[in-house]
Amino acid sequence: MARPPGRWCPDAWAPLLLLLLLTGPATCAASPADDGAGPGGRGPRGRARGDAGADEAVPRHDSSYGTFAGEFYDLRYLSEEGYPFPTAPPVDPFAKIKVEDCGKTKGCFRYGKPGCNAETCDYFLSYRMIGADVEFELSADTDGWVAVGFSSDKKMGGDDVMACVHDDNGRVRIQHFYNVGQWAKEIQRNPARDEEGVFENNRVTCRFKRPVNVPRDETIVDLHLSWYYLFAWGPAIQGSITRHDIDSPPVSERVVSIYKYEDIFMPSAAYQTFSSPFCLLLIVALTFYLLMGTP
Repeated sequence: MARPPGRWCPDAWAPLLLLLLLTGPATCAASPADDGAGPGGRGPRGRARGDAGADEAVPRHDSSYGTFAGEFYDLRYLSEEGYPFPTAPPVDPFAKIKVEDCGKTKGCFRYGKPGCNAETCDYFLSYRMIGADVEFELSADTDGWVAVGFSSDKKMGGDDVMACVHDDNGRVRIQHFYNVGQWAKEIQRNPARDEEGVFENNRVTCRFKRPVNVPRDETIVDLHLSWYYLFAWGPAIQGSITRHDIDSPPVSERVVSIYKYEDIFMPSAAYQTFSSPFCLLLIVALTFYLLMGTP
């Protein structure tokens, strides 16, 4: 049956309308039938004009597709400031190291001026157990690198080393090294996870985790065993570590157990002058000489 000219053909045009709705807003010219001027004097979609029952039975949309698409675009793609693309979520700042937890919920080593903390010590390290991992926090007064080594003795050589290195792009990367004599060789197998670091106020500070138990490997030690801790820091050139700042970096006096939390302070060289036995003996001798006087 032929359809009257000038009318929309719903059955034939349905696929096209669906395609237009899916691909984007489109402006369709109204047909005579939509204006109520079609054959038979029928209104939109073939409904008789003035048919209130038909108007109530078929809900009418006040907004067009274009308005709907615009509202959808605004809701999904515009930020509150009106930028056309969603902004990236803010990066969480590096959480400050809590020195008040030292000796309680984590073990700490401080090297420097008496009473110093993670932001003022020449070198600072903390460790604590978190599940099957050990979390380390390192900080040092340097613009290059800060590291901790796990050694079976107090000497450098044959040691598993974790270092936080400040590169030329301003990032702090956690790297794994193995000491071969006095030379640190980078190892591609890196046990570090959940790494984060920052370079602020001329200090390199970082935080990372590594498993307590690892497969047997010459370059990676099991931390459930006790080791001497070697503390070192120094400059870096184009993201590569160079020799440490001091000739004899501090070392833990005894082996360290990750299951025992202590807060250990080691005075730096500038604050060790009057603590050596020779200096104490000299002070006593000078005091005795001044009190007795000369004949």
